[in-house]
Amino acid sequence: MKRPWVTGAPYPWIVRSTGVVNHFYFYCVDENFGPFFLKFCSYFPYNARLCINGNEYSKRQAAKAGIGFTALDNGFAALDDPGDLPRLQRICDRLTQAKIDGLLRKWLKILPHPFTTADRAAGYRYDISILQAEFSLTQMLDRPLSGRILFEEIIRENLDLGRPDQVGLIFDRRIVRKGPHATPGRFRTRVLTDGVTPSLHVDYKHSKIKQYHKEGRALRTETTINDSRDFGIGKRLCNLPALGQVGFSANRRLLDVERLTTDPTIGEHAFRAVADPVVVGTQRASALPFDSARTQALLCALIVFRLLPHGFRNADLRAHLAPLLGLTPADMTQGRMSYDLRRLRLHGLIERIPGTHRYTITDRGLRIAIFLTRVHTRLIRPGMAEILTDPSPDTPLRRRFDHLTTAIDAYALRCNLIT
Repeated sequence: MKRPWVTGAPYPWIVRSTGVVNHFYFYCVDENFGPFFLKFCSYFPYNARLCINGNEYSKRQAAKAGIGFTALDNGFAALDDPGDLPRLQRICDRLTQAKIDGLLRKWLKILPHPFTTADRAAGYRYDISILQAEFSLTQMLDRPLSGRILFEEIIRENLDLGRPDQVGLIFDRRIVRKGPHATPGRFRTRVLTDGVTPSLHVDYKHSKIKQYHKEGRALRTETTINDSRDFGIGKRLCNLPALGQVGFSANRRLLDVERLTTDPTIGEHAFRAVADPVVVGTQRASALPFDSARTQALLCALIVFRLLPHGFRNADLRAHLAPLLGLTPADMTQGRMSYDLRRLRLHGLIERIPGTHRYTITDRGLRIAIFLTRVHTRLIRPGMAEILTDPSPDTPLRRRFDHLTTAIDAYALRCNLIT
């Protein structure tokens, strides 16, 4: 549309123009890699992009090796012989940087591209860097309907995965929130449900983890890294193994976090470990009630002491426990503290350093402490204690609290925690 200088009203205007082709695409099928594409830029410095699918490579190689399988979109649904699983894994592991580079060199000899023979003789040639890499784990489900229910529960229980502390654990990176070297990016958890398959997204800098119920048959976890320097790794293709270790480890850590929040057997063992009395040899220790303020304060203090390389003493525990209970260290007697230490030791949450009066928290104790404090934080909200004794009329908040307490009692009965 043009606007004349007289009236200023727009009117249609058609002119002849020249369109320059910016990129050339080649969609190819390789004997070993299957379908892929190459894109060449038509102007200096003549960049190119190679896009391959590692799953297509694995399918081609599995067929050549005589492994029968049922294909899934970007995955394997099933093997005709489950005993072929180790062979299939070895095929996937053999997709190395050398094979990817060989694919590029092979097709550069076939396809037209900007660098002539003279250019290549003068040292002008393509080298591969990693622009984007995706590392995925697909777990097939025996009962797809149950899988959908499981994934919806996973979404509900893990809405806080985007918080900096959780992201730092999943990606094994230190998150800096303030100062000149603050970690960039938005820390958030996104759940997409509108008109699509529900999916969970966790962001870290330029990378993200996506998890969804694939084709209603599998749980798909995939880490997409858009900038390898987010993890202190270079972009050249030789860094692919290090980048793969980051991606696959992030997938596993995410699944471990979700397993802790959804597996009821872990909860039952953790409850039993502290809520039942124990007898070790000739020594007996009383229970550590889950709903006791002192028990929760002890568990919170143990998490802090995990950071002390030389353990902690009776006085150290008193100094940390007193503020959690609204007391001063002078109000905490050494005898009562020794009683608590004995209970924690016999329950296997701490152990004494030989030849000293110092203690260290065990790996089992750390796991139980983290799990039970997290459960307590989620269920016992601020202000709920006042609601319990509040004689006010029935309200939605009061009904919600009654529902929670009923659910806790039912779970405790199943675990034989109360009679």
